[in-house]
Amino acid sequence: MSQSPSQQQLDTLPTLPAEARYDFLVRSVLENEQVWTLRGDAGTVLMSCDGDDCLPIWPHAEFAQQWVSGDWADCEPLAIDLAAWLERWLPGLKEDGLALAVFPGKKEEGIVLEPLEFLELLSAGQD
Repeated sequence: MSQSPSQQQLDTLPTLPAEARYDFLVRSVLENEQVWTLRGDAGTVLMSCDGDDCLPIWPHAEFAQQWVSGDWADCEPLAIDLAAWLERWLPGLKEDGLALAVFPGKKEEGIVLEPLEFLELLSAGQD
């Protein structure tokens, strides 16, 4: 079971540079064997990143919950276990032409990855 982030982490991590948030997410996903996104009445949320449609992902539910407001006020965090993420979600996102917004920061900035890049990275980290 994953340990919830501390209040200090909840306040600080979203303000860190994109690379630091990315590293934290990768470590957390491999350690906790799950990734988080948001789901609303219409399904999982998407955000625009430099013209690409992206699925935002977070390392813990509490970070995803910070984004539940405005257009996403009806959303709730959705946990995806690592096996399903690797086997179904990432190939499906690639097939749908979607990218990943990795742990977006408070100003919606972050690292954008193609699903198969993230698949290779996580698969290598499991070895």
